[in-house]
Amino acid sequence: MSWGLLLTAGVVVAAGGLLQGLIGFGLALVAVPLLALLDPALLPVPVLMIAATHASMALAREFSHVDWRGVGWAMLGRLPGTVVGIWIVDALDPKGFGLVVGGSVLACVLLSITTWRPEPRPKSLVTAGFASGSFGTATAVGGPMVALLYQNQAGPQVRATLAAFFVLGSGASVLGLLAAGQVSAHQLWTGLALVPFLVAGFLLSGPLRKRFDAKGIRTPMLVVAGTSAVVLIVRSLLS
Repeated sequence: MSWGLLLTAGVVVAAGGLLQGLIGFGLALVAVPLLALLDPALLPVPVLMIAATHASMALAREFSHVDWRGVGWAMLGRLPGTVVGIWIVDALDPKGFGLVVGGSVLACVLLSITTWRPEPRPKSLVTAGFASGSFGTATAVGGPMVALLYQNQAGPQVRATLAAFFVLGSGASVLGLLAAGQVSAHQLWTGLALVPFLVAGFLLSGPLRKRFDAKGIRTPMLVVAGTSAVVLIVRSLLS
């Protein structure tokens, strides 16, 4: 990877880390389609690594607010979903992978703006966890499925619970992909190289959390994610 590409990817990751630190999700939703447009090799392992890193820092910051019961039910679905995600990674060619990534991001954007208000109950958590495991492992976009269930909860609980789920879920996805032979040394080094950018975005989110309205940030974030997803889909269809 060239230094220019690494720097550009780093800026994208820093912006995603800032967003996730502010509203509890957004790292993968914004970063994944943009990184896929830059270089498909940046998915899914490097993004899963930085997602787990960010989630670990966020969890340490707001550990006391985690809904561990909800995390447990969601992980019950995430683990079998991870197996499906590994199969997707193994089965798709670059064009198909681009379409799945773009489609997943677009679906998550639509989920994020829906007026549907499901509750974080066992059945819905297991279902969301399964979908998160499938798409999160294959494309590194799995947060909005679970975030949708917590959208009416207090901000600290949303951020902390999603962080706990991301730590466990991203870790399970990376280990599963590693066991399936889908992880290269280049992907691991790339993920490590992007971590400092992520940390910068996370640290910036700390003092800004009380100054910015999460709802005001959410709309432009979804516009960027949706536009990037459409561009990725079109490019994949034309390739």
